[in-house]
Amino acid sequence: MSSAENDLYQEVVLEHKRAPRNFGHLEHPTHQARGTNPSCGDRVAVELAIADDKVQDIRFSGQGCAICMASTSMMTEAVKGKEVALAQELQQHFRAVLTGEADPEEAPLGKLVSLAGVRQYPNRIKCALLGWHALMHAIADNQDAASTEGAQDPITTHSAPPTGSTQA
Repeated sequence: MSSAENDLYQEVVLEHKRAPRNFGHLEHPTHQARGTNPSCGDRVAVELAIADDKVQDIRFSGQGCAICMASTSMMTEAVKGKEVALAQELQQHFRAVLTGEADPEEAPLGKLVSLAGVRQYPNRIKCALLGWHALMHAIADNQDAASTEGAQDPITTHSAPPTGSTQA
């Protein structure tokens, strides 16, 4: 990574860590999930308002390292107002770039390309992907806890019933 790319990467990460976008809670989410990275303690909850197959609104909460918070913040900006299928496609491209399966120059990532530098730090890839894993589980609206324990990036995600819902 060139010095200019490294500077951009560090600047973007710090800016989104200091002032995360879409941080907080939705009043009436239709989908939500939370993720935990047991190896470093990052925890993220993602809440979505999905209507007409679009991510009408999105918020996240939690705590984690700068990479985790910046990636999740940028994710919310990238998918808000977009079709669910586009959000899923973007997640696949982002993951492929971070894991080295795709070239950052060839993947349509927009501003997310500035996080491609994370692939230089294999132990931090799971930090950058935690919010994305939670997003995918929220979209899938799984009712069972899902775990990728033992996989390449051991992250646990859980779907949760929408806030304010009652369970019998």
